[in-house]
Amino acid sequence: MKTFPMFLQLAGRRVVIMGGGEQAAQKARLILKTDAEISVWAPVLDPELSGLAAEGRITHHKGPVTPDSFAESALSFIATGCPGLDMALHALAKEAGALVNVVDQPQLCDAITPSIVDRDPVVVAIGTEGTAPVLARQIKTKVEGILEPRLGDLAALAGRMRGAAAARLNPRARRDLWRWVFNGRPRQTFTNGAERQAAKLIKSAIETGEFGATKGGSVSLVGAGPGAKDLLTMRGVQRLQEADVIYYDRLLDAEVLELARRDAERIYVGKAPGCHSWPQEKITQTLVTAARNGRRVVRLKCGDPGVFGRCAEEVDALKANNIPFEIVPGVTAACAAAASLGESLTERGKIDTLVLTTGHRQDGYALPAPISNIRPGTCVALYMAVGAAPRIVAHLKANHPDAAFHVDVVAKAQRSGQVRLTCALQDLPETLVSNGIVGEAMLLIRWKRQQSTADVLRLSKMSACQRA
Repeated sequence: MKTFPMFLQLAGRRVVIMGGGEQAAQKARLILKTDAEISVWAPVLDPELSGLAAEGRITHHKGPVTPDSFAESALSFIATGCPGLDMALHALAKEAGALVNVVDQPQLCDAITPSIVDRDPVVVAIGTEGTAPVLARQIKTKVEGILEPRLGDLAALAGRMRGAAAARLNPRARRDLWRWVFNGRPRQTFTNGAERQAAKLIKSAIETGEFGATKGGSVSLVGAGPGAKDLLTMRGVQRLQEADVIYYDRLLDAEVLELARRDAERIYVGKAPGCHSWPQEKITQTLVTAARNGRRVVRLKCGDPGVFGRCAEEVDALKANNIPFEIVPGVTAACAAAASLGESLTERGKIDTLVLTTGHRQDGYALPAPISNIRPGTCVALYMAVGAAPRIVAHLKANHPDAAFHVDVVAKAQRSGQVRLTCALQDLPETLVSNGIVGEAMLLIRWKRQQSTADVLRLSKMSACQRA
């Protein structure tokens, strides 16, 4: 980011607008939504600004303009419509040390006006650092459709009750309360127009502490997908935002953790192929202990928790200790790898069997059983199999010398630094070595079924019928 998003406190503070035409009026409309004191400097005002001055909503100054004109302003807009005059006024404003926005001249701006979705006191600001205002407006239109018109009134109601909630509920219970308010029945009730009933629900929940919240701790085993922030599921993001503590592996896109609640504790457990900073037994026991202490725990795993993620060991321990848990699926590496190649893992008439397997067992690298039993029409997606590649190649060459295998290698799928390689089967070990692929990669081996003449004719007839 070149600009840092921040909301300015303007209540009772002075905002200066230089200009008396339409550009200045636009800025005045914006700032009139706040409780700022607005000073407009211009020899002549257009009818809209003149009306606002007559109503006492702005203060009109005819000039002359000096650095003192900007004194003690929280924000100053320069909007005369004349580029040369704007630059001269900008120099005076900077001499006074003012925070300045110059309309249509981003290179002169200390502050850039965002597109705003206003559900006061809920405000969404959308900025593109001055590069694409049209895009910002498009995003604003979409957000306007997402947020119900009276959401701000519900937020204001919650704000008035925060003191009572703080007096009666502990921090964990307060987080659960507001989660229930904005995700559950109170929001739905309020949106449907029953504001008083929604207020009674919230007040009763604060008084009694009863609002369907989970009393003890829980664990969510969340699949982070291949590691890219934008491939995490919406449910995964929600669990990160609810978590008290997050245990994570080698999250190769550090931005994934930025989706978590800011005050959530983050603990790196350092798992990597062949190098575990934390043994699995320690991780499992830590999850149990944290949940027993009433914490909402997220165990963040690369890929999908249930695909070579040692999920079963953690689930067994949670069940044995009666800890509530859930598994949140993620995009597994095989799917991410195929997508990065622009290919499908299956193909009608050619690949009708998909096998997910690993070349690294508990006792080390080995030839996976599905490779031994491979048949035409099969795609084998191999996890953690780089070290087993020579054995795999030797077996396939010896047992299927005439087969036409298609081999792809994808390392760091869907992330920066992604590597995609295609090679002949016999060249696989050398390809891995020469490209420095040592561990973190998917091997995709396809043995496509050859279509018979009868199959080709049948599919052609089906296509003709569909076109008809």
